[in-house]
Amino acid sequence: MADLSAFPITQRWPAQHPDRLQLYSLNTPNGVKASIMLEETGLPYEAHFVDIGKDETWGPEFLSLNPNGKIPAILDPDGPGGQPLALFESGAILIYLAEKTGQLIPADAAGRYQTIQWVMWQMGGLGPMFGQVGFFNKFAGKAFEDKRPLQRYVAESKRLLGVLDARLDGREWVMGDYTIADIAMLGWVRNLIGFYEARDLVGFDALQNVPTWLERGLARPAVQRGLEIPARP
Repeated sequence: MADLSAFPITQRWPAQHPDRLQLYSLNTPNGVKASIMLEETGLPYEAHFVDIGKDETWGPEFLSLNPNGKIPAILDPDGPGGQPLALFESGAILIYLAEKTGQLIPADAAGRYQTIQWVMWQMGGLGPMFGQVGFFNKFAGKAFEDKRPLQRYVAESKRLLGVLDARLDGREWVMGDYTIADIAMLGWVRNLIGFYEARDLVGFDALQNVPTWLERGLARPAVQRGLEIPARP
């Protein structure tokens, strides 16, 4: 039986199954990357609900695993060399789980790096820009009289959607086959047009390929399950 007692995070979120990978998350667009990936690969894991509304990521237990105070984070009792591995950043988690399982990432070096580049593109552009649209279109930023920030982020989000739309021309998935690149983006695109209420704002329905890609992705059983994990109390 794996001993995870050296990790303070297990004091706040005890492991009922310490031999399984531990997921500390919330079903946000970043959080569901990890849960969808775990569902797709079939790795045994235990999910812990982290309430960001109660600032639980800023407690000492969570910060001991992720000093940046953001979900998701994982603790794998069977990491490299059979030793426990704590890991944060959703993109890093996707790559780690893909390499651990040999799933959802090309085996050839060129395909692997091309897949990783699209994950990095999502991390550096798609996610941050869509998040800003959400802030200025739905949340506190909506009350700002100056609409230039919203206009800026809407324009950049439309540009990024155009990049994705062009990439998907003639492809069902970003890399042709379904990979971690798709998993990285599905939750964010879904959130942009749904929760952030920006479907019309970004001209989503005028895109040629992204809407059908999103529909295909959301129809996957593992994606449907992952979008609801961890279950909210």
